[in-house]
Amino acid sequence: MLSTSFTFESFEEINIQQCALKQFNPSLIIFYAAPAFFKDESRSTERFSKIIDELNHITANIVGCSTAGEINSDQVSNDTIVMIAMKFECGSSVKVHTSTLTSMQNSFDTGEKLGQHIEPVGLKGIYALAPGLAINGSALIHGLAHSLSCDVKISGGLAGDNASFEKTYIISPQGIHEDTVVAVCFYGDNLSFGYGASGGWRSFGPSRSVTKAKENVLYELDNAPALAIYKEYLGEYAADLPANGLLFPLEVIGEDQKGTGLIRTILGINEEDGSLILAGDVEEMQYVRLMHASTDNLIDGAQLAASNALTAPSSQPAHSVALVTSCVGRKLVMGDRVEEELECVQEHLPTNTCIAGFYSYGEICPFNNQSASKLYNQTMSMTLIQEATS
Repeated sequence: MLSTSFTFESFEEINIQQCALKQFNPSLIIFYAAPAFFKDESRSTERFSKIIDELNHITANIVGCSTAGEINSDQVSNDTIVMIAMKFECGSSVKVHTSTLTSMQNSFDTGEKLGQHIEPVGLKGIYALAPGLAINGSALIHGLAHSLSCDVKISGGLAGDNASFEKTYIISPQGIHEDTVVAVCFYGDNLSFGYGASGGWRSFGPSRSVTKAKENVLYELDNAPALAIYKEYLGEYAADLPANGLLFPLEVIGEDQKGTGLIRTILGINEEDGSLILAGDVEEMQYVRLMHASTDNLIDGAQLAASNALTAPSSQPAHSVALVTSCVGRKLVMGDRVEEELECVQEHLPTNTCIAGFYSYGEICPFNNQSASKLYNQTMSMTLIQEATS
């Protein structure tokens, strides 16, 4: 396997690279692009779509999404386009499938429909990108996994828009849309995947019982409106909800009061019924507790994610690719130190690893190589792809 990555500041820079891309002959192209490149008022979406049409002559497998920050190597950028092109050399292949998300309530059905179109024979892994708004990410993953073998892991993330929570976009071979879910399916006996996800957040305050919830809407904690309790703990920070929900997520803990590894971001609030709209599901009889973090805590979490991804068996191929998805909440907390989590990741991965990815509204990944795929929030997640040469 070979790969190459670029950071572009304009569409013109992509056009300049088209001849080199044609010569490289990639099996897959992934774009991670800032929201500015999708704005209709500047006709950016039209221009971006034209570039994708032109690149379709090089490979039919083109995917991507809007972001809350773009990642290339150990660098984080804003208002750019990061592109990674991957080329398989030992019989491996990819196939892209898409499905349309009609509503948040239809998330499970959308995932299930997508999974039914995927050929299971020889399938080694799935990389999925989905809208970051008006979606139940947990239900989407459950639906997608419903018709697949438990050995096939799903990773990827939910698109972002720089924490504006207005519009997110997905790129597929069919163009650019706000309501598309895309799945890149990897096939080949020589492929191996390593996965890791970790947060680094710390809980505080008492645990609260989830007494009323439906899927990703949390109505009551300890029989009181969830929003009222959340605001009480946030104090002055409550004035800037839902944006400040990225800084104070909820830890999901079990009846035994032990952490489940799941963190839930608050995506929205409903003043009328006092509910919190979360990025993933919570269940009644679970418990939740508020969380906060320091930069050092989050960097430790990134290191654990990289370590988990490395536990997969490897034949030490000449080249590896790490597709990284990190939550926008982490980026906001770390501020100017945000690149330190990527520097840490780079230090723990093989020196021949190409790293690319984005800051997201949700991270899709197994916690490690043995666990099931889940939707995480406030987490650094990683998919390490390797292709054996023999």
